[in-house]
Amino acid sequence: MSAQGWQTVSSVLPPGRYFLQGDEACAEGAIAAGCNFYAGYPITPASEVMERIARRFQELEGRVFVQMEDEIGSIAAVIGASWAGAKAMTATSGPGFSLMLENLGYAIMTETPLVLVDIQRAGPSTGQATRPAQGDVFQARWGASGDYEVIVLAPWSVADMYWQTIRAFNLAEQFRVPVIILGDEGIGHLRERVDILPEVRVYNRLKEQGKPPFGGQLVPPMPAFGEGAKLLVTGSTHDPWGYRRTADSRVQAELVDRLSRKITERREEIVQAEAFFCDDDPELLLVAYGFTARSAYRAARELRMQGVRAGLLRLATLWPIPEKTIREKAACARHVLVPEMNRGQLLREIQRIVPHAKGYNKTNGEVITPGEIIGAVREKIG
Repeated sequence: MSAQGWQTVSSVLPPGRYFLQGDEACAEGAIAAGCNFYAGYPITPASEVMERIARRFQELEGRVFVQMEDEIGSIAAVIGASWAGAKAMTATSGPGFSLMLENLGYAIMTETPLVLVDIQRAGPSTGQATRPAQGDVFQARWGASGDYEVIVLAPWSVADMYWQTIRAFNLAEQFRVPVIILGDEGIGHLRERVDILPEVRVYNRLKEQGKPPFGGQLVPPMPAFGEGAKLLVTGSTHDPWGYRRTADSRVQAELVDRLSRKITERREEIVQAEAFFCDDDPELLLVAYGFTARSAYRAARELRMQGVRAGLLRLATLWPIPEKTIREKAACARHVLVPEMNRGQLLREIQRIVPHAKGYNKTNGEVITPGEIIGAVREKIG
């Protein structure tokens, strides 16, 4: 049995400077975090994650790669592997993500740690398979049925894809929850420099024999099948030992409450956001994520050169939303603009926190440029 809790391990990839694609960096981040099971089905623009994993797993001991018949089977296999003790991952794009949602709900209910990578493309449905978009923001948060909390990360560079993938595995193991990496085609297919460090901090799930695997504390220990725990795992309402209690209103209420509180009560450990050009209380605050945040960074810098006191808040965590940070950074801003490659999905959540926020949206399968953001500032704000 591996060490439990936080552990510093040597990097699997030799330390140094690499020139990687975003999807490749995601695969290497998974390997660095200890991913030893991958099940997936090829889909543009996420296929390179699977291709890199398939090749690299052949070079490493104790790693299992399976190409499944479809996305439903992929996430089902990942759930099963996790309960067998593996650190498991799958990757897909919008249409495949839609197929995974039922089993995503099952993973949430059974508190199964896993990482699901969604490299977004233009939709709805098949849409434009090779074009970028950010239209799965609400799907990632609300796609499964019922009341629950989930963790969604949004990388904005190739290096960030590497490190956020490691973080996704750590969060999944810490909180016993599926973690979604919400990338986009722009980041997935971008190539940039990535500096691989000699060591990586990883979190290994806690296992305690004789403790209930579904209660007793906010995040219960998680034994694996084959370790003598006589596990019962069900997507139906269950008590702390896994026994079905589908007619018990008290058990249902307590279970749903705990599934939410294990995220909400430790929200500040999870959320991440970066502020740029915000030291002088900017009058204009751009709030962005993913590839669009790169354009927003350039736009904020150019606006400052034109005499506009502009700042950027880059959201690395979309769910839970970094509400406290957003409120603080927007407190002195007369104007808040949220550029997105969708019809304004995150804007609705930002407006709950900052009612006067406005959006700039683009859904033609092309990335938002810095010039377009500057133009939106002039048109919408003046």
